[in-house]
Amino acid sequence: MRSALAALLIAASAQVLACPAAGDTAQAHLIGVWQAQLEGAAPVSITLARHPDFAETLRGFLDRDGKRIAVAGDVDEGEFTLEESQDGVRISATWLGDVVEGSCGREIRGTWKAEGTATGRPFVLKKQP
Repeated sequence: MRSALAALLIAASAQVLACPAAGDTAQAHLIGVWQAQLEGAAPVSITLARHPDFAETLRGFLDRDGKRIAVAGDVDEGEFTLEESQDGVRISATWLGDVVEGSCGREIRGTWKAEGTATGRPFVLKKQP
């Protein structure tokens, strides 16, 4: 009986770790390839990895119109921030959003805004298998 209960508790713990609540989503959950859909634009691919210099942050790139654009960002209590830099120096756009509750850290919704513009466009990020 004890071994069955222990096995059940271990399985439940593994499921909780594998599927974090939105507010518990961490850097490690975001590492990988994402498909980004900006309203009114073709989908783009974003690849995120651990930032080698700053703990708990991400670095990577997105592919848009044949260009590879540098990105860096983080997630804190379910709030997602990603900055694009077309020249690798200045921020050219920001992605601000929230991890979708119940998505196990695999979907983020928010607003993308190019620097120098007054309004943003809605986006959806979905982690690819």
